[in-house]
Amino acid sequence: MRNYILNTAAALLFSALPALAHHSFGAEYDANKPITLNGVVTKVDWTNPHSYFFLDVKDDKGNVTNWKFEGYPPSVLYRTGWKRDVTIKPGSKITVFGWRARDGSNWAHSREVTLEDGKKLFFGPPSGTGDGGNAPAVDPQ
Repeated sequence: MRNYILNTAAALLFSALPALAHHSFGAEYDANKPITLNGVVTKVDWTNPHSYFFLDVKDDKGNVTNWKFEGYPPSVLYRTGWKRDVTIKPGSKITVFGWRARDGSNWAHSREVTLEDGKKLFFGPPSGTGDGGNAPAVDPQ
């Protein structure tokens, strides 16, 4: 009877926790589609298991498109030099290197962010292609 009660309690506890889907790089992103974009940050979400920022990017014709970039959780960002509401925030102008989503939407996995002052910080891990993230960034689009 005791085991039944413990198992039931554990099942109830775990069912109450949010189900967070975690995925591999290759499931969502294409390592053969690197991208470098310049723009203005519109929003930053410091969430687990991944943080996100959103970037307004202007094309040659002046049209603005909002992009979503995924990266490390807040705990890793803090350890690598990021400060919430300081490093980047809405209005910050940045350049970001990453890899496009497989579905072709305006969504990407971020790797390196270059701040207005030229400082570079990693926002996400390498693509998993074996280069350790050392491949040079592509030219800005």
